[in-house]
Amino acid sequence: MDIFYPKIPLAQLPAMIGYAGAGAVLAGLYGIVHDEITYSISPEYFTRLKFFQFDYADFGLPPRLFVAEIGVLATWWVGFFAAWFLARITVPAFPPRVALRHTMRGFAVVFLFGLGAAIVGFVLGVVPGFRSDDAAWKDLALALGVSDLPAFVRVAYIHNASYLGGLIGLIVAIAHVWRLKRVAVTENRRIERTP
Repeated sequence: MDIFYPKIPLAQLPAMIGYAGAGAVLAGLYGIVHDEITYSISPEYFTRLKFFQFDYADFGLPPRLFVAEIGVLATWWVGFFAAWFLARITVPAFPPRVALRHTMRGFAVVFLFGLGAAIVGFVLGVVPGFRSDDAAWKDLALALGVSDLPAFVRVAYIHNASYLGGLIGLIVAIAHVWRLKRVAVTENRRIERTP
């Protein structure tokens, strides 16, 4: 039941929360850059879709600043939970400096997978033969009032691929740090048995 109801020693909680907070900040910064780039590709993806999805956070900022705000709001939680799950494995298993190193490497894996997937999403959004039935996109474009459908589709592919890449990266990173933990535990047991 430790997976569903983990017992976290109080002394380790500040480090885990600190890593999660750092992950949220890094993911928020990534979200700003990501959304500023995709806004340049398709402003309509934001003005016709994202601005309405995040209208609760619209404080009348200029469009580029609102895009940056959306970037933070859409990504901070991904970084928070990714770093939290990584820290749940590394903090109890390793000395503080080693835990930090493994957590940051794991977070880098999540970032690289997310970035790589965004690039793949861009490429797939450009390839006309790969995209799903354009009629579905045309219906959405008509409903939203989108005039530049190819750019809108490209950005949709980038955004969806980024989330998928981040999830795959998190799974890979967790598997890696879990393996490192098992190796460390095995090595510690071997050392304890050695006279």
